[in-house]
Amino acid sequence: MPTSAANTHTLPAPRMGRVACAAFAGTTIEFYDFFIFGTATALVFGSVFFSELGGGRGTLALAATYAVAFVARPIGAVLFGHIGDRRGRKRTLIYTLVLMGGSTFAIGLIPSYDAIGIAAPLMLVTLRFVQGLAVGGEWAGAALLTAEYAPPHRRGRYAMFPQLGPGIAFGLSAVTFLLVFEITGNPTKNDAFQAWGWRIPFLASAVLVGVGLYVRLRIEETPVFRAALDAHSPARVPVCDAVTTQWRQILLAGGALTAIFGFFYIGSVFITGYAGRNPKGVPPGILGLSPQTILTIHVAAAVVFAGVCALAALNSDRIGRKRVMLIGNAAGIPLGLLVFPTINGHGGVGLAIGMCLLMAFVAVSYGPAAAYLPEMFDTRHRYTGAGLAYNLAGVLGGAIPILAAPEILDTWGSRGIGVYLAVLAGFSTMCLLALPETKDRTISPSSAQPAESPMLVGAPVG
Repeated sequence: MPTSAANTHTLPAPRMGRVACAAFAGTTIEFYDFFIFGTATALVFGSVFFSELGGGRGTLALAATYAVAFVARPIGAVLFGHIGDRRGRKRTLIYTLVLMGGSTFAIGLIPSYDAIGIAAPLMLVTLRFVQGLAVGGEWAGAALLTAEYAPPHRRGRYAMFPQLGPGIAFGLSAVTFLLVFEITGNPTKNDAFQAWGWRIPFLASAVLVGVGLYVRLRIEETPVFRAALDAHSPARVPVCDAVTTQWRQILLAGGALTAIFGFFYIGSVFITGYAGRNPKGVPPGILGLSPQTILTIHVAAAVVFAGVCALAALNSDRIGRKRVMLIGNAAGIPLGLLVFPTINGHGGVGLAIGMCLLMAFVAVSYGPAAAYLPEMFDTRHRYTGAGLAYNLAGVLGGAIPILAAPEILDTWGSRGIGVYLAVLAGFSTMCLLALPETKDRTISPSSAQPAESPMLVGAPVG
């Protein structure tokens, strides 16, 4: 299959920088909105929205509220994938940003359970679902924006920018809550944070969304997508095309990314609550650290994530996407077994080491993913296919572990969670071994070749 003009099209450095900035800014803002929900879940949502539920029922309700977004993410991948594959990447990314910003701002306005009763948690769950829809459509579009613009030999380098967004957003959400603590005082010792302080990060997201829209409105549609529209009409139902022609790639790629989600959300959400529990009268190993200490460690872990993610993405241009991701997934097997022994009994230092190790693991496998998945799917359904694979991993690695972790902790202790993480890493390693390398593939606007052609899903080109 000949390389088209769209494949060789490269932008001048300043304009390519604008595309990278648009992808980075958008994913940072959307994942900031997504992550502040997790921090608020660990710190305050139990007392504000589930005050009538105690003990295990309250914990389960909180976990389910958080996890509902992961159920919505595949739906968002189909919905926005349909728009992105038929109407364009840029337009869809504007929709997802507005939807995420609006739902996050609205969460900051929900009255408490004490004020309006059961309507409060129902509104919270509904808006969390909307957040899931938006983030389900965001990642694939941002990945395609950079991958379809980038020069082939630097696709990993430029596709790094949307991958940096979640890590930076993780740190930014922690910084925001730390600033709120400075205004309201210690969240565990006064009512100001419980009453109104927690709302500030949600309401402030409106400013960030305005910045993101400004950046994204200044970019153009990708040359690959424009060339594809010139060559043929878009797929009538992209999800049907993707599932019928590349179902194997969707399932295996989703499995290959599952450990990334499992390690990230156990580290960023579950361990936040675990490390802050009062050590009196609970199983050994609970740290009882202050929210300020935990969130400061989050900031340090986010810096580690960004640095390792960049190195992994850059090296994927040199040695291949699959090889870099294999290194990360395989390293997760022993790391899963070691992380809780590192955290337990070592206070803030142990938590800092454990969190940084978790984020480093995630970053190694995550860095090349925004180049790897777009290279795997045909242009006619690339948005939908990449989005489905990514958000399938979100369900398997994000929702299920968060729901299962409290029960595992109560039954087998923290060692059980470590074993669970190691199993996830082994599962992702096996799925990745069944996938091909894609580094030298051409991203073509043409769909003339069948989806099972070697150029699209078979052996590496060469």
